[in-house]
Amino acid sequence: MTPPPVLRHQFDAVIVGAGGAGLMAALEASKRCRVAVVSKLYPTRSHTGTAQGGIGAALGNLEPDRWEWHMFDTVKGGDYLCDQDAVEVMCQEAIEVVYELEHMGLPFNRTAEGTIDQRRFGGHTTEFGKAPIRRACYAADRTGHMILQTLYQQCIKQGVVFFDEFRLLDVLIHEGRCSGIVAWCLATGELHLFHAKAVLLATGGFGRMYKVTSNAHTLTGDGCAIVFRRGVPLEDMEFFQFHPTGIYKLGILITEGARGEGGILRNDRGERFMERYAPTLLDLAPRDMVSRAIYREIRAGRGIQGRDYVHLDLTHLEAGLVERKLPDIADFVRTYLGLDPVRELIPVQPTAHYAMGGIPTDAQAQVLDAHQAPVRGLYAAGECACVSVHGANRLGTNSLVDIVVFGRRGGRHIAQYIPQADLPPLPPEATRRAQEELDRLTTPRGGEAIARLRDELQEIMMRHVSVYREEAGLKEALAGIATLRSRYRAVEVQDRSRRFNTELEEALELGYLLDLAWVTTAAALARTESRGAHSREDHPARDDAGWLRHSLAVATGETVGLTYKPVTITRFQPQERKY
Repeated sequence: MTPPPVLRHQFDAVIVGAGGAGLMAALEASKRCRVAVVSKLYPTRSHTGTAQGGIGAALGNLEPDRWEWHMFDTVKGGDYLCDQDAVEVMCQEAIEVVYELEHMGLPFNRTAEGTIDQRRFGGHTTEFGKAPIRRACYAADRTGHMILQTLYQQCIKQGVVFFDEFRLLDVLIHEGRCSGIVAWCLATGELHLFHAKAVLLATGGFGRMYKVTSNAHTLTGDGCAIVFRRGVPLEDMEFFQFHPTGIYKLGILITEGARGEGGILRNDRGERFMERYAPTLLDLAPRDMVSRAIYREIRAGRGIQGRDYVHLDLTHLEAGLVERKLPDIADFVRTYLGLDPVRELIPVQPTAHYAMGGIPTDAQAQVLDAHQAPVRGLYAAGECACVSVHGANRLGTNSLVDIVVFGRRGGRHIAQYIPQADLPPLPPEATRRAQEELDRLTTPRGGEAIARLRDELQEIMMRHVSVYREEAGLKEALAGIATLRSRYRAVEVQDRSRRFNTELEEALELGYLLDLAWVTTAAALARTESRGAHSREDHPARDDAGWLRHSLAVATGETVGLTYKPVTITRFQPQERKY
């Protein structure tokens, strides 16, 4: 079949991804240049919309707070793997950017005095760890949804051009410079080449490599995998966070805000078991600690009726509070479990939630190559990026802080870069890679079904590369992923069309997930310590002497090559992590 013609576009900047990071970057860049946003979803369906509980900022509206305390909590919560210069930027600018969102019209909950209301969230404390603090600014339990709607409206007002339901296939990097992207239009089946001075990737995470996950089906790590194939390293991929309160078996998230409002985790005996693990912060300890505590209770036989879940108890809260401050959560529980959270206990288990690792960037969102030099014209922000403000474990609310702070910084840097940059030449045969990949997947070869390979991958990752890890399991996982990657090369898509071909989309996404699972597992096997979300049962101690460093992964044939770089430490020296 003759491929359709390639359609060409030229913009100053192209943003890939229409979540909070992408929209914030587009909004800032569009103030000085012509910007396109390319998204595989309609923008307001982006995954930022699922963020529920709040965005952290030391406003001090309900009790005294300082950005330095927020910084300390972030660094300590990240088990001291955070780059502290970047964390300082994030926590300082969080205050300004929350007020900016308010001025754009974001409908935050309000105090009686009319200021932005704030609630408690896991790992956030007053006076460098003394007690929990109310720092999360929120819009009921749909904060991310409100951020997404607000930013999209502002981008429309600003004249940003949107290409919705276009799938990224390649990022054009030639001689150390980015010159654009290649995308596939789902409606027409055509390839589109976007020629630009700057590209910012805001393509989100890749939790779909796990069986039980809070991530939408679209979170398959497209941007990370594509630049990895282009030779860009991936940083700290061994650190993948499991959120402690996913709905049992489904993984749908019950916001940390439910515990921030007073919810309690209970085992089969009805005990508030977090008293054993974090006597100061209790149920609002950092997520990695709470997830491990749940697994320990289950292993000790204290899961509910001997099963692999515990209960989240909201029944002691005033009914109106649940309906007023947690309306979506109440809806989810009633819809998916047939339970009334005001009167009944909610079954929860840890669910794969957030990638701390990703594409390495500096504080201006510029992508860094294997030598830690910026790739000219290439940026990344949000969950696909690793500026390392989350270290080994992200605190709740800091994902929304990350996307708006570094999305804005990336957009501003693009706006400064564009006027002084020339339009780079396109590489030879710019669309060849993308075309060849589509051709390979739609060529008859009697291969396996995509769904079978995806299910096997998710089972492997869930069994061996989740909350707890050990050498034998990681080696088994690595061998299993290698086999799956080999089998994937012969995978066959039955639908050979190019228009609205969801089977072809899933085949592409499976390839990305296989690559990222491969890197995640290899990096986890190499790190012989426990730190944050990376918990090795055969190496239970944190090892600052050997492992206080970031990993950088590149593909070297059929193996993952790993190098390391130091962590930037400015204000806070590593200490024991007690809560």
